[in-house]
Amino acid sequence: MNPAIRTPLLFGFVAVLMIGTGIVQGWNSALLILNMGLISAIMALGVNLQWGFAGLFNIGVMGFVALGGLAAVLISTPPTPGAWAAGGWNIVIGLLLGGATVIGAILAQHRMAPGRIRTLTTLAILIAGFFIYRAVFDPGVAAVEAINPSVSGNIGGLNLPVLLSWPVGGLLAAGAAWIIGKTALGLRSDYLAIATLGIAEIIIAVLKNEDWLSRGVKNVIGLDRPVPFEIELQQDPTFIARAVGLGLDPVTASGIYTKLAYSALFAVVLLILLWMAQMALKSPWGRMMRAIRDNETAARAMGKDVTARHLQIFILGSAICGVAGAMMTTLDGQLTPGSYQPLRFTFLVWVMVIVGGSGNNFGAVLGGILIWWLWVQVEPMGLALMQILSSGLADGSALQTRMIDAAAHMRLLTMGLLMLIVLRFSPRGLIPER
Repeated sequence: MNPAIRTPLLFGFVAVLMIGTGIVQGWNSALLILNMGLISAIMALGVNLQWGFAGLFNIGVMGFVALGGLAAVLISTPPTPGAWAAGGWNIVIGLLLGGATVIGAILAQHRMAPGRIRTLTTLAILIAGFFIYRAVFDPGVAAVEAINPSVSGNIGGLNLPVLLSWPVGGLLAAGAAWIIGKTALGLRSDYLAIATLGIAEIIIAVLKNEDWLSRGVKNVIGLDRPVPFEIELQQDPTFIARAVGLGLDPVTASGIYTKLAYSALFAVVLLILLWMAQMALKSPWGRMMRAIRDNETAARAMGKDVTARHLQIFILGSAICGVAGAMMTTLDGQLTPGSYQPLRFTFLVWVMVIVGGSGNNFGAVLGGILIWWLWVQVEPMGLALMQILSSGLADGSALQTRMIDAAAHMRLLTMGLLMLIVLRFSPRGLIPER
């Protein structure tokens, strides 16, 4: 089928799914799925830059998304009263000392002649720096976490508008990507994948255990919102009058209004990023990236710095994932480090890219929205199917119970089956690269 026809038809099909969901399940449910689908599309767009443009196999997406979520806390939450005086500066100085220790060890390795003296000097810097760092850092952490731990126990943020956290989330993820890329991009693709997955797990472990930073598993709740609260709308006489005039219950109308406002914000960000990705793809830089992806040896022979170009696109793709992470935390209104799982924030995003069409930005967007819709809807659809299939069995029988319980696994079965079908009949995805 002509791509000029296929792409609109596929997006029209997704629109029909969303409208059908609104008619059958309610517009609040449909808009919630749409909002998470838009965020997922942004994540898929970031991964598509890395894999579709440059062939970088990054399976640490979860870590960059989590850093974006952390940005929402650091930017929008108010500082905890007394935290900086109690131990905030100790934490900052300790982190600076830790960074200085690493830099000192690197300088020793680069500037001293190879031999036993260089090795002993590097070890001495690392060991001494570690103990100095812990001596300054640990008391500060203990002091901050002791401040009303049931409510805060963390250092807090800058109390700025939460929308600022979206670009900051991208910057945090980009900074982490630079550090990771400088050390890991020289690895072969399979080793790069293992390295990025391990680093993502380290990031999640830090968020779960460093209470002074993100409250750990106690979570940060009540984050600022860029749109009105539903309860505020329900108490506004003007809004109530408009809702009644449209024949809507004010409670339902407030939820729809809020979700529509989020949809508009998310769609604007997605369209901007999609436009930028398309401009990059069509530019000489984009053609160079695809040439490097297809044949690194030939690209090096033509004088291209492959490692530097890989680092560029690794940072760009990770930054987009960080923006998506900040947006998702803003939508949820809370940061829950325990919810960051590879299945949702790495595996599922890769399914979106592969099914949508690796190397095609529109394919990544389509895959993000479509696969998220399936991820949400498959389990209740599977439960309904199992109930129909087991309707002829005796109530409470072992087989009926087993079939009903199996509905919880329909998501994974469907994702795997969908990937097999797409790879069999459309190996390059629903919207292939052109």
